[in-house]
Amino acid sequence: MERKPATYADLEALPDNVVGELIGGVLHASPRPAGPHSVAASRLEIELGGPFDRARNGPGGWILLVEQELHLGEDVLVPDLAGWRRERMPRPPRTAAYTLAPDWVCEVLSPSTKALDRKVKLPVYAREGVRHVWLMDPEARSLEVFRLEGADYSLLATHSGAALVRAEPFEAAELELAYLWGDV
Repeated sequence: MERKPATYADLEALPDNVVGELIGGVLHASPRPAGPHSVAASRLEIELGGPFDRARNGPGGWILLVEQELHLGEDVLVPDLAGWRRERMPRPPRTAAYTLAPDWVCEVLSPSTKALDRKVKLPVYAREGVRHVWLMDPEARSLEVFRLEGADYSLLATHSGAALVRAEPFEAAELELAYLWGDV
């Protein structure tokens, strides 16, 4: 028996307590993030928002959004954080979903989403030309920084623990990993 591809109506029918994504015609439903995931994502947005979105003590030039629905080809993805350079997207559209691929995404890994983020979503981001991807794992206390080189991502660095780091494309500001993990 052949399986029918999932549709946007299937995604809309999901309950509010899950995050739904459509990738390759398959509906993926993940539970809402737990505490460590939410802390890491929220604190990263705070840390990057000032210098890069608002240009406070930093270069500005970015629009940073949390859990924005992306319609990339036939796929619907919801990264934990996404960023667009202002020269490509001077202001956010007034639509619920965006079709312009971001310049940067960050996926905060959870036990239930780790494989989806690494194996299924990364190839879609590469196909759509997302130049930078960060994978944060608050349980392992690690940040992996990737840059798109041709059709694939190259791992530029893996940071861990309580380090102070500068990571592409936001190397103009220093991030305190201990803060992102909720240690301070």
